[in-house]
Amino acid sequence: MQHKFPVLLAAFTVLAPAFAGAQTAEKYTPPRTPDGQPDLQGTWTNATVTPFQRPAELGTKQFFTPEEAAAFAKQRVEQGNADRIEGERGAADLARRAYNNFWVDRGTHVSKTMRTSLVVDPPDGRIPPMTPEAQKKFDAFHAPLAQHASDGPEDRSLTERCILFGASGPPMFPEPYNNNYQIVQSRGWVAIVAEMNHATRTIPLDGSPHLPPQIRSWAGDSRGHWEGDTLVVDTTNFKPSEQSRFGVAYSGGMSDENLHVIERFRRIDPETILYQATVEDPTVYTKPWTVELSMSRRSDRIYEYACHEGNYGMLGILSGARAQEKKATEPRP
Repeated sequence: MQHKFPVLLAAFTVLAPAFAGAQTAEKYTPPRTPDGQPDLQGTWTNATVTPFQRPAELGTKQFFTPEEAAAFAKQRVEQGNADRIEGERGAADLARRAYNNFWVDRGTHVSKTMRTSLVVDPPDGRIPPMTPEAQKKFDAFHAPLAQHASDGPEDRSLTERCILFGASGPPMFPEPYNNNYQIVQSRGWVAIVAEMNHATRTIPLDGSPHLPPQIRSWAGDSRGHWEGDTLVVDTTNFKPSEQSRFGVAYSGGMSDENLHVIERFRRIDPETILYQATVEDPTVYTKPWTVELSMSRRSDRIYEYACHEGNYGMLGILSGARAQEKKATEPRP
């Protein structure tokens, strides 16, 4: 979704201030678990008002100044809280009416990285184009949905069907709410509990190989190892889909059986984990792309988000579509 910024923000001198945490990250030594692993345990959130892709009006600007970051965050919060919209009520307007800041938890600050987008590579902050073959496949799947968006549950997105959320990953992208995670470590294992959608990833650190390629799942098969103080998680064996697995952050993407995600978790201070994820899918995207964001410590508990594929929301979507079709056939007064 595109947002317009104050002209003053775009007119600021283009600077690239170093991420304040990055300057001290190399000096910070994280605490250790009893078996000597860097301690990533606790409850964390990746909620942020930083846009997923860099808005066009920011051009090549990669970093905010502190003043710009504060102005941008203030504007994003105000935009998200706009629950009175004049004029015709389009789909986007209805979504804003239903999900203003009373209902969501997008955060109130930009990511501690101070970047102007979560996508950091390519340097333009934008997702690279699809290959011609992938674009053709994507268009062939989605074109019929323009006319038949609700014939059955299979026509709706993976998120609406409660099958897969961008927050649960991998990669783990912010959603409009429920952006909390709990990380638990034991000898030879790391577990990541995502509030959205009550999903738990158990990641072995024993050097064992990936599962055979014929065994696939929505979350893929993750294997982890330590590179210094950085936890590196390598995930393959994803279930392919023409529908986006990246949630609300990037609904225009797709993936196939060649998807490969490499995540990096590094604790850069007592309250922050720097998270990076590189997406490689050579038969879908013309080049790999990387996202970077900060995860901040929280003291709150995580509660179950009980979304499932048979929930009443899907019944409402499909029955609403049938009511619209019936109304369209009725004679106008």
